[in-house]
Amino acid sequence: MYRHLLVPLDGSELATSLVTQAVAFAQGLGARITFFTMRNDYGATSEGALARTLSPAAFAEASLGEANAILAKARAAAGEAGVAAEGVARVGHRPYELILDVAAECACDLIFMASHGRRGLKALLPGSQTQKVLAHSTLPVLVATVEVNAPCVAGEAAIGIVKDEHRAIAAVCTGLRQQAALARSGGEVDVALLTSMLHYLRVFPETLHHPKEEQYLFARLSARTDGFDEQLAELEGQHDEGGVLLAELEARATALHAAPGDASALAALGEAVERFVELQWRHLNIEEKLILPAARQHLLAEDWAEIEQAFRDNARFAREGETATAFRQVFSRLMNQTQP
Repeated sequence: MYRHLLVPLDGSELATSLVTQAVAFAQGLGARITFFTMRNDYGATSEGALARTLSPAAFAEASLGEANAILAKARAAAGEAGVAAEGVARVGHRPYELILDVAAECACDLIFMASHGRRGLKALLPGSQTQKVLAHSTLPVLVATVEVNAPCVAGEAAIGIVKDEHRAIAAVCTGLRQQAALARSGGEVDVALLTSMLHYLRVFPETLHHPKEEQYLFARLSARTDGFDEQLAELEGQHDEGGVLLAELEARATALHAAPGDASALAALGEAVERFVELQWRHLNIEEKLILPAARQHLLAEDWAEIEQAFRDNARFAREGETATAFRQVFSRLMNQTQP
Protein backbone atom coordinates (compact mmCIF):
# COMPACT_ATOMS: atom_id res chain seq x y z
CA MET A 1 0.00 0.00 0.00
CA TYR A 2 1.09 3.58 -0.48
CA ARG A 3 3.49 4.98 2.11
CA HIS A 4 4.55 8.38 0.77
CA LEU A 5 2.22 10.80 -1.02
CA LEU A 6 3.22 13.80 -3.11
CA VAL A 7 0.45 16.41 -2.92
CA PRO A 8 0.82 19.39 -5.32
CA LEU A 9 -0.84 22.61 -4.15
CA ASP A 10 -1.55 26.00 -5.71
CA GLY A 11 -3.12 28.04 -2.91
CA SER A 12 -6.65 27.91 -4.35
CA GLU A 13 -9.81 26.87 -2.51
CA LEU A 14 -9.59 23.59 -4.42
CA ALA A 15 -6.15 23.03 -2.92
CA THR A 16 -7.52 23.68 0.57
CA SER A 17 -10.02 20.88 0.02
CA LEU A 18 -7.29 18.68 -1.44
CA VAL A 19 -5.20 19.06 1.73
CA THR A 20 -8.15 17.86 3.81
CA GLN A 21 -8.64 14.85 1.54
CA ALA A 22 -4.94 14.01 1.36
CA VAL A 23 -4.45 14.18 5.12
CA ALA A 24 -7.44 11.88 5.73
CA PHE A 25 -6.19 9.48 3.04
CA ALA A 26 -2.66 9.40 4.46
CA GLN A 27 -3.94 9.01 8.01
CA GLY A 28 -5.95 5.95 7.00
CA LEU A 29 -2.90 4.38 5.36
CA GLY A 30 -0.35 5.42 7.95
CA ALA A 31 1.49 7.22 5.14
CA ARG A 32 3.47 10.44 5.12
CA ILE A 33 3.06 13.42 2.81
CA THR A 34 5.33 15.73 0.89
CA PHE A 35 3.39 18.85 -0.05
CA PHE A 36 4.70 20.62 -3.13
CA THR A 37 4.08 24.02 -4.64
CA MET A 38 5.71 25.93 -7.47
CA ARG A 39 7.14 29.42 -7.26
CA ASN A 40 6.89 31.46 -10.41
CA ASP A 41 10.25 32.67 -11.68
CA TYR A 42 9.84 36.31 -10.66
CA GLY A 43 13.40 37.10 -11.70
CA ALA A 44 12.63 36.14 -15.29
CA THR A 45 9.93 38.81 -15.61
CA SER A 46 10.58 42.42 -16.61
CA GLU A 47 9.10 43.58 -13.30
CA GLY A 48 11.38 41.20 -11.41
CA ALA A 49 14.46 42.32 -13.31
CA LEU A 50 13.70 45.94 -12.45
CA ALA A 51 13.01 45.11 -8.80
CA ARG A 52 16.29 43.21 -8.54
CA THR A 53 18.12 46.36 -9.62
CA LEU A 54 16.16 48.95 -7.66
CA SER A 55 15.53 47.06 -4.42
CA PRO A 56 17.26 43.71 -3.82
CA ALA A 57 15.40 43.28 -0.52
CA ALA A 58 12.00 43.80 -2.15
CA PHE A 59 13.03 41.47 -4.96
CA ALA A 60 14.00 38.75 -2.49
CA GLU A 61 10.65 39.02 -0.70
CA ALA A 62 8.63 39.04 -3.93
CA SER A 63 10.58 36.04 -5.23
CA LEU A 64 9.47 33.95 -2.26
CA GLY A 65 5.82 34.67 -3.02
CA GLU A 66 3.16 32.70 -1.15
CA ALA A 67 4.83 29.28 -1.40
CA ASN A 68 5.91 29.05 2.24
CA ALA A 69 2.47 30.22 3.37
CA ILE A 70 0.77 27.52 1.29
CA LEU A 71 3.08 24.83 2.64
CA ALA A 72 2.88 26.03 6.25
CA LYS A 73 -0.91 25.73 6.30
CA ALA A 74 -0.76 22.28 4.72
CA ARG A 75 1.77 21.07 7.28
CA ALA A 76 -0.42 22.49 10.05
CA ALA A 77 -3.36 20.41 8.81
CA ALA A 78 -1.21 17.28 8.68
CA GLY A 79 0.27 17.94 12.11
CA GLU A 80 -3.18 18.31 13.67
CA ALA A 81 -4.05 14.85 12.31
CA GLY A 82 -0.76 13.30 13.40
CA VAL A 83 0.42 12.76 9.82
CA ALA A 84 4.13 13.24 9.12
CA ALA A 85 4.58 15.88 6.44
CA GLU A 86 7.15 18.15 4.87
CA GLY A 87 6.97 20.86 2.24
CA VAL A 88 8.94 21.50 -0.92
CA ALA A 89 8.84 24.61 -3.11
CA ARG A 90 10.61 24.95 -6.45
CA VAL A 91 11.00 27.76 -8.95
CA GLY A 92 9.86 27.02 -12.48
CA HIS A 93 7.25 27.52 -15.15
CA ARG A 94 6.27 23.93 -16.02
CA PRO A 95 4.39 22.58 -13.00
CA TYR A 96 3.99 19.04 -14.29
CA GLU A 97 7.75 18.62 -14.78
CA LEU A 98 8.49 19.85 -11.28
CA ILE A 99 5.81 17.59 -9.82
CA LEU A 100 7.37 14.56 -11.45
CA ASP A 101 10.91 15.62 -10.47
CA VAL A 102 10.01 16.18 -6.82
CA ALA A 103 8.05 12.92 -6.65
CA ALA A 104 11.14 11.05 -7.85
CA GLU A 105 13.58 12.94 -5.62
CA CYS A 106 11.46 12.35 -2.52
CA ALA A 107 10.82 8.68 -3.37
CA CYS A 108 7.06 9.15 -3.32
CA ASP A 109 4.92 6.21 -4.40
CA LEU A 110 1.68 8.08 -5.19
CA ILE A 111 0.87 11.51 -6.61
CA PHE A 112 -2.36 12.71 -4.98
CA MET A 113 -3.69 15.74 -6.80
CA ALA A 114 -6.70 17.72 -7.98
CA SER A 115 -7.65 19.25 -11.29
CA HIS A 116 -9.43 22.50 -11.98
CA GLY A 117 -10.70 20.76 -15.10
CA ARG A 118 -10.58 23.76 -17.39
CA ARG A 119 -8.03 25.85 -19.21
CA GLY A 120 -7.12 29.48 -18.85
CA LEU A 121 -6.89 29.74 -15.06
CA LYS A 122 -4.08 31.61 -13.40
CA ALA A 123 -3.67 28.78 -10.91
CA LEU A 124 -0.52 26.72 -11.05
CA LEU A 125 -2.29 23.43 -11.71
CA PRO A 126 -4.90 23.90 -14.41
CA GLY A 127 -6.39 20.82 -16.00
CA SER A 128 -3.75 20.67 -18.71
CA GLN A 129 -1.02 20.27 -16.09
CA THR A 130 -2.89 17.41 -14.43
CA GLN A 131 -3.28 15.75 -17.80
CA LYS A 132 0.46 16.08 -18.44
CA VAL A 133 1.25 14.50 -15.08
CA LEU A 134 -1.05 11.61 -15.95
CA ALA A 135 0.58 11.26 -19.36
CA HIS A 136 4.20 11.34 -18.19
CA SER A 137 4.18 9.83 -14.71
CA THR A 138 5.58 6.37 -14.03
CA LEU A 139 3.99 6.53 -10.57
CA PRO A 140 0.32 5.98 -9.78
CA VAL A 141 -1.66 9.24 -9.87
CA LEU A 142 -4.87 9.69 -7.91
CA VAL A 143 -6.96 12.66 -9.08
CA ALA A 144 -9.01 13.12 -5.94
CA THR A 145 -11.16 16.03 -7.12
CA VAL A 146 -12.06 17.63 -10.44
CA GLU A 147 -13.30 21.12 -9.68
CA VAL A 148 -15.80 21.41 -12.53
CA ASN A 149 -17.40 18.12 -11.45
CA ALA A 150 -17.59 19.00 -7.77
CA PRO A 151 -20.93 20.33 -6.53
CA CYS A 152 -20.85 24.00 -5.60
CA VAL A 153 -22.21 23.77 -2.06
CA ALA A 154 -22.07 26.79 0.22
CA GLY A 155 -21.54 24.60 3.28
CA GLU A 156 -18.43 22.93 1.94
CA ALA A 157 -17.09 26.25 0.69
CA ALA A 158 -17.63 27.86 4.09
CA ILE A 159 -16.04 24.96 5.95
CA GLY A 160 -13.08 25.09 3.58
CA ILE A 161 -12.55 28.78 4.32
CA VAL A 162 -12.84 28.20 8.08
CA LYS A 163 -10.32 25.36 7.96
CA ASP A 164 -7.92 27.40 5.85
CA GLU A 165 -8.07 30.21 8.40
CA HIS A 166 -7.53 27.69 11.21
CA ARG A 167 -4.43 26.41 9.43
CA ALA A 168 -3.07 29.94 9.15
CA ILE A 169 -3.55 30.46 12.89
CA ALA A 170 -1.90 27.11 13.62
CA ALA A 171 1.07 27.96 11.39
CA VAL A 172 1.63 31.26 13.22
CA CYS A 173 1.37 29.42 16.55
CA THR A 174 4.09 27.07 15.33
CA GLY A 175 6.23 30.12 14.59
CA LEU A 176 5.58 31.41 18.11
CA ARG A 177 6.71 28.10 19.55
CA GLN A 178 9.93 28.33 17.55
CA GLN A 179 10.64 31.65 19.23
CA ALA A 180 9.67 30.22 22.63
CA ALA A 181 12.13 27.36 22.12
CA LEU A 182 14.86 29.90 21.42
CA ALA A 183 13.89 31.77 24.58
CA ARG A 184 14.09 28.63 26.72
CA SER A 185 17.45 27.58 25.26
CA GLY A 186 19.00 30.99 25.76
CA GLY A 187 19.06 31.70 22.05
CA GLU A 188 18.43 35.04 20.40
CA VAL A 189 14.72 35.72 19.99
CA ASP A 190 13.77 37.68 16.89
CA VAL A 191 11.68 40.32 18.65
CA ALA A 192 10.70 42.05 15.42
CA LEU A 193 9.38 38.78 13.96
CA LEU A 194 7.67 37.94 17.24
CA THR A 195 5.96 41.33 17.27
CA SER A 196 4.81 40.85 13.67
CA MET A 197 3.28 37.47 14.52
CA LEU A 198 1.45 38.93 17.49
CA HIS A 199 0.17 41.80 15.35
CA TYR A 200 -1.15 39.29 12.82
CA LEU A 201 -2.96 37.39 15.56
CA ARG A 202 -4.41 40.64 16.89
CA VAL A 203 -5.76 41.94 13.59
CA PHE A 204 -6.76 38.64 11.95
CA PRO A 205 -8.18 36.12 14.45
CA GLU A 206 -9.20 38.72 17.01
CA THR A 207 -10.73 41.17 14.53
CA LEU A 208 -11.96 38.96 11.68
CA HIS A 209 -12.04 35.25 12.39
CA HIS A 210 -13.45 34.99 15.92
CA PRO A 211 -16.23 37.58 15.46
CA LYS A 212 -17.40 35.81 12.30
CA GLU A 213 -17.48 32.47 14.09
CA GLU A 214 -19.58 33.84 16.92
CA GLN A 215 -21.92 36.01 14.87
CA TYR A 216 -22.57 33.50 12.10
CA LEU A 217 -21.39 29.91 12.62
CA PHE A 218 -22.04 29.62 16.35
CA ALA A 219 -25.25 31.64 16.24
CA ARG A 220 -26.76 29.61 13.40
CA LEU A 221 -25.84 26.29 15.03
CA SER A 222 -27.33 27.39 18.36
CA ALA A 223 -30.52 28.45 16.55
CA ARG A 224 -30.89 25.00 14.95
CA THR A 225 -30.07 22.83 17.98
CA ASP A 226 -29.36 23.28 21.68
CA GLY A 227 -27.25 20.13 21.78
CA PHE A 228 -23.98 22.05 21.55
CA ASP A 229 -24.73 25.16 23.59
CA GLU A 230 -22.28 24.15 26.33
CA GLN A 231 -19.45 23.68 23.84
CA LEU A 232 -20.29 26.93 22.03
CA ALA A 233 -20.21 28.82 25.33
CA GLU A 234 -16.84 27.23 26.08
CA LEU A 235 -15.50 28.30 22.68
CA GLU A 236 -16.69 31.88 23.15
CA GLY A 237 -15.03 31.89 26.55
CA GLN A 238 -11.83 30.68 24.92
CA HIS A 239 -12.05 33.57 22.45
CA ASP A 240 -12.11 35.95 25.43
CA GLU A 241 -9.33 34.07 27.23
CA GLY A 242 -7.24 34.05 24.07
CA GLY A 243 -7.51 37.83 23.87
CA VAL A 244 -6.25 38.12 27.45
CA LEU A 245 -3.35 35.74 26.81
CA LEU A 246 -2.48 37.56 23.60
CA ALA A 247 -2.31 40.84 25.53
CA GLU A 248 0.04 39.15 27.99
CA LEU A 249 2.22 37.97 25.12
CA GLU A 250 2.33 41.47 23.69
CA ALA A 251 3.46 42.78 27.08
CA ARG A 252 6.14 40.07 27.33
CA ALA A 253 7.42 40.95 23.87
CA THR A 254 7.59 44.63 24.83
CA ALA A 255 9.52 43.74 27.99
CA LEU A 256 11.99 41.64 26.01
CA HIS A 257 12.46 44.44 23.52
CA ALA A 258 13.35 46.76 26.41
CA ALA A 259 15.74 44.22 27.95
CA PRO A 260 17.18 41.98 25.19
CA GLY A 261 18.65 38.77 26.53
CA ASP A 262 17.23 39.22 30.03
CA ALA A 263 16.81 35.72 31.46
CA SER A 264 13.61 36.44 33.37
CA ALA A 265 12.05 38.18 30.34
CA LEU A 266 12.96 35.21 28.13
CA ALA A 267 11.50 32.71 30.61
CA ALA A 268 8.30 34.72 31.00
CA LEU A 269 7.92 34.93 27.22
CA GLY A 270 8.36 31.17 26.81
CA GLU A 271 5.72 30.44 29.44
CA ALA A 272 3.28 32.96 27.94
CA VAL A 273 3.68 31.45 24.47
CA GLU A 274 2.94 27.96 25.78
CA ARG A 275 -0.22 29.10 27.56
CA PHE A 276 -1.48 30.88 24.48
CA VAL A 277 -0.64 28.11 22.01
CA GLU A 278 -2.06 25.33 24.18
CA LEU A 279 -5.35 27.23 24.36
CA GLN A 280 -5.38 27.63 20.58
CA TRP A 281 -4.80 23.90 20.02
CA ARG A 282 -7.66 22.99 22.38
CA HIS A 283 -9.90 25.56 20.75
CA LEU A 284 -9.20 24.49 17.17
CA ASN A 285 -9.59 20.83 18.14
CA ILE A 286 -13.12 21.40 19.50
CA GLU A 287 -14.14 23.37 16.43
CA GLU A 288 -12.71 20.94 13.88
CA LYS A 289 -13.78 17.69 15.54
CA LEU A 290 -17.11 18.68 17.08
CA ILE A 291 -18.57 21.97 15.88
CA LEU A 292 -17.93 21.74 12.14
CA PRO A 293 -19.33 18.17 11.92
CA ALA A 294 -22.33 19.29 13.97
CA ALA A 295 -22.86 22.23 11.65
CA ARG A 296 -22.76 19.90 8.65
CA GLN A 297 -25.50 17.85 10.27
CA HIS A 298 -27.83 20.57 11.52
CA LEU A 299 -27.49 23.71 9.41
CA LEU A 300 -29.71 24.42 6.42
CA ALA A 301 -28.77 25.73 2.99
CA GLU A 302 -29.78 29.28 3.87
CA ASP A 303 -27.60 29.15 7.00
CA TRP A 304 -24.58 28.10 4.98
CA ALA A 305 -25.18 30.75 2.34
CA GLU A 306 -25.05 33.42 5.05
CA ILE A 307 -21.97 31.90 6.70
CA GLU A 308 -20.10 31.54 3.42
CA GLN A 309 -20.76 35.16 2.50
CA ALA A 310 -19.65 36.33 5.94
CA PHE A 311 -16.36 34.47 5.79
CA ARG A 312 -15.69 35.75 2.29
CA ASP A 313 -16.52 39.31 3.18
CA ASN A 314 -13.66 40.14 5.53
CA ALA A 315 -14.18 43.81 4.75
CA ARG A 316 -17.17 44.04 7.10
CA PHE A 317 -14.82 43.42 10.03
CA ALA A 318 -11.71 45.00 8.53
CA ARG A 319 -10.31 48.21 9.87
CA GLU A 320 -9.15 51.10 7.74
CA GLY A 321 -8.90 49.16 4.49
CA GLU A 322 -7.13 46.04 5.76
CA THR A 323 -8.62 43.52 3.36
CA ALA A 324 -8.38 39.76 3.06
CA THR A 325 -5.70 40.22 0.41
CA ALA A 326 -3.64 42.34 2.78
CA PHE A 327 -3.89 39.70 5.48
CA ARG A 328 -2.74 37.00 3.06
CA GLN A 329 0.25 39.15 2.18
CA VAL A 330 1.11 39.66 5.84
CA PHE A 331 0.77 35.94 6.50
CA SER A 332 3.00 35.14 3.53
CA ARG A 333 5.69 37.49 4.80
CA LEU A 334 5.55 35.88 8.24
CA MET A 335 5.86 32.39 6.83
CA ASN A 336 8.77 33.46 4.63
CA GLN A 337 10.53 34.65 7.78
CA THR A 338 9.77 31.57 9.88
CA GLN A 339 10.40 28.84 7.31
CA PRO A 340 13.87 27.59 6.38
